[in-house]
Amino acid sequence: MTFHKIPLAAAVGISLTLSACTDPASLSLDGEKSRTNTGLGIGAVVGAVAGSALAGSGNKTGGAVAGAIIGAAAGGIAGNALDKQAAEMRAALDESIGVETVDGKLVVTLPEDITFDTDSDIVRANLQTELGKVAASLAEYPDTTIQVIGHTDSEGEASYNQELSERRAQAVSTILQADGVSTTRIASYGRGESEPKASNLTPEGMAQNRRVELVVVPNAV
Repeated sequence: MTFHKIPLAAAVGISLTLSACTDPASLSLDGEKSRTNTGLGIGAVVGAVAGSALAGSGNKTGGAVAGAIIGAAAGGIAGNALDKQAAEMRAALDESIGVETVDGKLVVTLPEDITFDTDSDIVRANLQTELGKVAASLAEYPDTTIQVIGHTDSEGEASYNQELSERRAQAVSTILQADGVSTTRIASYGRGESEPKASNLTPEGMAQNRRVELVVVPNAV
């Protein structure tokens, strides 16, 4: 079993080296560190494992190194595309809409106060325009899937909040689909009050918790 350790060590070493070589000036517009490093590291490890397996017992290390290089390149490309898409969205969308990259995913946050009236699942007209811009961006970067997730605060019955979050997520999904995003790329979910972003003990925290999030996930490289 020892021969597996050599390619894994090589993969990790290449992953760290390639991440370190990324230009530190490559930052997204809000000052966050670029997701490119993450893509490089993950791609390197995945590529190394695949390369090692394909190389057979004769040259595990060589296969791991080759796979790591190829995987890192593919992962870096995916991470760079995500950074670029995030920057373009920030520039195009209303400033009250949050856009950030988290763990190799792009998260777009639609606050309730600009998206829905209280207890309503009808998307406001001005937000429908903003969702049209989101749909255009998703069409430009088609190699992703989108999770539309509704959230509420903890006021009221948990069962009602769950149902409301599901209806709101579906309403946003329907608009994106009407604007041209393929139904095969979108899945909608309701989380109700189960995943608060802030404390429900203050009005400010409750307002943050009432939201719909679009989680854009790059397809596997």
